[in-house]
Amino acid sequence: VDGAGKSLTMFWPCRVHLEEKQLLDRQYRLQEMPGCRVALPVLEEKLDRLQLPQEMPCELVWIQDPVPSRAARQRTPAQKLRDELRQLLGESWSEELERDVPHAWQRHGDLVLLSEDSFRAAPWEKLGPVLWETVASALGAQRLARRGRVLPDGMRSPSVTLLLGQDGWVEHVDNGIRYMFDVTKCMFSPGNITEKLRVASLPCSGEVLVDLYAGIGYFTLPYLVHAGAAFAHACEWNSHAVEALRMNLALNGVQDRCRVHHGDSRQVSSADRPRSLGPHTASPSLPLSFQLELRDVADRVNLGLIPSSEEGWPVACRVLKKGTGGVLHIHHNVETFPAPASRQTPVLQAEVGSPEGAVSDGEVQRPMKDSGKETLGARIRPEWQRWAEATAARIRGLLAELHGQPWRTSILHIEAVKSYAPHVHHLVLDLECRPTLP
Repeated sequence: VDGAGKSLTMFWPCRVHLEEKQLLDRQYRLQEMPGCRVALPVLEEKLDRLQLPQEMPCELVWIQDPVPSRAARQRTPAQKLRDELRQLLGESWSEELERDVPHAWQRHGDLVLLSEDSFRAAPWEKLGPVLWETVASALGAQRLARRGRVLPDGMRSPSVTLLLGQDGWVEHVDNGIRYMFDVTKCMFSPGNITEKLRVASLPCSGEVLVDLYAGIGYFTLPYLVHAGAAFAHACEWNSHAVEALRMNLALNGVQDRCRVHHGDSRQVSSADRPRSLGPHTASPSLPLSFQLELRDVADRVNLGLIPSSEEGWPVACRVLKKGTGGVLHIHHNVETFPAPASRQTPVLQAEVGSPEGAVSDGEVQRPMKDSGKETLGARIRPEWQRWAEATAARIRGLLAELHGQPWRTSILHIEAVKSYAPHVHHLVLDLECRPTLP
């Protein structure tokens, strides 16, 4: 807008006009130009609608690096993503597309992992690679991937599509521990951070750990790096996870204190399988050639498989030290029925039998809730207590049958890790198992 000493009085009606016609681009500031002129930012996709009254002398200029407005500088990443996509789509933008833009995502270094329900509407496909380049630029990423449903292959393999970039290898740091993995091949759940922090604080000095579902080292590494375990046997059947596990052991300098067992640790020989368990223990969809050649070695066993680690219970009993026993950390998804609104369901306090039960937290990303109402802490619901007691009794029976003598089991702690689904919670039971003295 030309003003020659009257720029303020001249540009203000022009700005009001642009605002009324929804042509003003609020992402950028008004800028003073040489010759007592003021540049007002206009939405590029609406230039064809630009019609100013003749009494407003103006011309179009292209500014290569416009100054962002204060509001633009304060935008959240989600707002920036939406605004840049809206600019990209122009008149094709719609409420359907806006609902399809994600508000949250996982970031692993320069790779952003989008949720499976994002960018599914048909119009996105017409944009081709420019869509993913725009999304990556808005989020400050170099690579993009989109999560799919977990594959029903028994290994919880992710179904992740790489949208932008050459590979899916990333590095993630939790509690000073480095994890490298391929997001398109291996699972990584940020919601398990509280359990990783908890096991890192357990008193494991001098102990031998058997991790039956080690993955990329989610729990194996905290036991070795922080909890002071003397040695670990890490069992994993996913070859991609095994590759990452070996790499992570070396990255964290504990490869000499861990032996990796590649195969399905649930497979037990007929001689070792308790009669009460039945033949269904062996999964026919997985190779039967591998059998975990461990027995009577563990002070502690981690069973970090959900929705259930039950098929690994016989192996966990077999690897526990026969003479002294030890502690099992049993992961399981437990359904919690909603309480009637008219009355509150009584809750039981978590039983703490040792210093191991001193920590109880919800999910670090957000407080763990059921139906968005109750935040869970150290409160144990009746369904959880019943599951823990039934599990303790089952393990006690397996141990007695395996060793031919009575064993006792004690519930040390029930940890609520995260909300897995509506009314379903990921729990960990710390179960102490000891042979009964004659």
